[in-house]
Amino acid sequence: MTERADLPHRPAKPPRRYDEEYFERGVVSGVSCYMNYRWMPELTLRMTHFIIRELGIQEHQRVLDFGCAKGYLVKAFRVLGIDAYGVDVSSYAISQVPTDVVPFCREISGCADPGCFERHYDWVIAKDVFEHIPEADLRLVLTAGLSYASNMFVAVPLAADDYVNRFIIPAYDNDLTHIVMKSSKWWHNLFAECGWHVARFDHQFKGVKENWTSAWPEGNGFYILTSRVGLGENPSLPDDNLR
Repeated sequence: MTERADLPHRPAKPPRRYDEEYFERGVVSGVSCYMNYRWMPELTLRMTHFIIRELGIQEHQRVLDFGCAKGYLVKAFRVLGIDAYGVDVSSYAISQVPTDVVPFCREISGCADPGCFERHYDWVIAKDVFEHIPEADLRLVLTAGLSYASNMFVAVPLAADDYVNRFIIPAYDNDLTHIVMKSSKWWHNLFAECGWHVARFDHQFKGVKENWTSAWPEGNGFYILTSRVGLGENPSLPDDNLR
């Protein structure tokens, strides 16, 4: 792998947590990859359509978007007939949730918040979220989720190994809240140690992050996890496809 000299400095204290600057001016200020983060139905509805199709989500099932930000994925799920909810730690993002999904999105204080999981969910979606969470808190929320979720879909940016301390896709290094830079095997082991069965893993997922996966084919990991509660409840999933 070619060495890069442009690694971002990770401050001792993280930047203000997911505030207006983070979502609206992050590229300019150097704290995130976001600029004018807004509802873009032509992108979000397409992505959500493929998530529903590829995961086999049914209309009667309940979905939680863990780390929902401004609730756009929740909105898209509900437009497409899915009973979806969202939680996020960002007061600013939750304050910007579209009016029609305000009743379905709520703020949480962190991974130890009992409000993370208020009911049973058939699917938890964690897209571009887990890389922001310290390992101890990841273990906390993954373990707690076993009692409340049948299945989980996780999308995370990957590092080439567990020691290089940077992502395969250079742009992901620009978000100062990206603190977990690990390989696909590390993530697999974490999920297994927390009691989840990795039903499927791939570097590609139809309709999701295709702008990155086309240029960096191994830069993202897409995991479909099944809990003990959900084991055998979703026949559309293969038993094992870890590559």
